[in-house]
Amino acid sequence: MLKVLQLIPTLDRSGAEKQMAMLARGLPRDRFRVEVAALTRSGPLEAELRDAGIPVTVIGKPLKLDPLALLRLARFLKAGAFDVVQTWIFAANAYGRVAARMARVPVVVVSEMAVDLWKGRGERLVDRRLSTWCDRLVGNSHAVVDFYRGLGVPDDRLAMIYSGVENEEPPPVDRAAVRAEFEFPPEAPLVLFAGRLAEQKRVGDLLKALDLLQHVQPDARTIIAGDGPLRTELEETAKAYALDGRVRFLGHREDIPRLLAAADLLVLPSAFEGLPNVVLEAMRFRKPVVATSAPGTTEVVVDGETGLLVPIGDQVALARAIRDIIRDPELARRLGEAGRARVESDFAASAMIDRFAGLYEELARAKGMGC
Repeated sequence: MLKVLQLIPTLDRSGAEKQMAMLARGLPRDRFRVEVAALTRSGPLEAELRDAGIPVTVIGKPLKLDPLALLRLARFLKAGAFDVVQTWIFAANAYGRVAARMARVPVVVVSEMAVDLWKGRGERLVDRRLSTWCDRLVGNSHAVVDFYRGLGVPDDRLAMIYSGVENEEPPPVDRAAVRAEFEFPPEAPLVLFAGRLAEQKRVGDLLKALDLLQHVQPDARTIIAGDGPLRTELEETAKAYALDGRVRFLGHREDIPRLLAAADLLVLPSAFEGLPNVVLEAMRFRKPVVATSAPGTTEVVVDGETGLLVPIGDQVALARAIRDIIRDPELARRLGEAGRARVESDFAASAMIDRFAGLYEELARAKGMGC
């Protein structure tokens, strides 16, 4: 039996964190003893993990560059005698690889969840320097693997395992009541964006598309769930476009499945992704998706089959695609059904969990460890 630690910066309910928690809960208990550590701070997922019988530790890293946190992490890894450490997201990937080497952890797996175009010279230098300080760097899409190959990660350290989505059905929801909650008409077509309000997501393009759309589809309404550094700027942009009453900024929400169940479609105008969780969840709920042809997204959304793809930054095409789905219920139904079928065949949580379990055991055997 292998003792496995999942290390991630926080336990917020975001994409990577949800994938990590799903994996931690799903690894077979007869083959793995699993713990979770949050490098920086805890979050709402801690309670779910503890309810599943998974020990959770918060290391605590208050500073961006924090040698004391690194030492605490290294001591924790050594005391825990972990066979495998899997790290998630840049800070945990960097600190985790260094601490795992200090603690002589036998197997180290790094998870990368996006085509990280945001990374500057410093972050890319760290990634290159630490590229061989792990046994595998696992991207959640071919686009992510290609990105890190381009940063200099050797091919023999790279692997691809798609993110997964659980067999969750849409919660029962009163569509009219959800619309009334935001002071929308009960039959208004409802568009949902859910994600971080940051440059990557290009929500400004969505607002411009909604500005265009209000002249040809005035009954459409949009909810924007999420928070981030651009929220104030985006709210001001929405006012400048006279979208008051048509767009609501909700901030961080814990009820995304409910909002998704009530919506008519999901829109994701990103510049880049890894394998967007919210798209998988929408497809699982049979919701049509309008998205940009961003790296990562194109491995999930097949244009005209499981959703509609538009060029990145093309606000007119984005408005047209949203309008087409609103006006064509049969198109929406067909895209939703095909999306559900694709998720079930290619992106099941069980397949993701099985592949990680097999990878841990393969790497452990290569180092002469019993499994």
